Amino acid sequence: MRIMGLDVGSKTVGVALSDPLGFTAQGLEIIPIDEEKGEFGFERLKELVKDYQVDRFVVGLPKNMNNTSGPRVEASQAYGQRLQEIFQLPVDYQDERLTTVAAERMLIEQADVSRSKRKKVIDKLAAQLILQNYLDRNF
Repeated sequence: MRIMGLDVGSKTVGVALSDPLGFTAQGLEIIPIDEEKGEFGFERLKELVKDYQVDRFVVGLPKNMNNTSGPRVEASQAYGQRLQEIFQLPVDYQDERLTTVAAERMLIEQADVSRSKRKKVIDKLAAQLILQNYLDRNF
């Protein structure tokens, strides 16, 4: 069983993948997207789903701190619906509040990564944290 975690933004999608037993999450890559042009990275996801034999998706829900939903939650849910239509696989959602903040803090405090380098990996690490939180909660 492989689960793919996604941190969906307006310009990129961070991708993480579980190990076959569903214990750990590893950051995989960042897929550039362009919402305005209708480019959502589904072609690249098709390749990854096939290569890694993915059984399920987990999409991060960027809720507001007061637990309300805004436009980004709606965009993430719409992305999840498209995933279900395209791949015919289950899609779960994981609250992602503060995952990007936690990812940035990890990169600064533990790895001393510069701001320019953080920008290149932050979404992948956020996807990893989203997926790991999901795995910890469900398995």
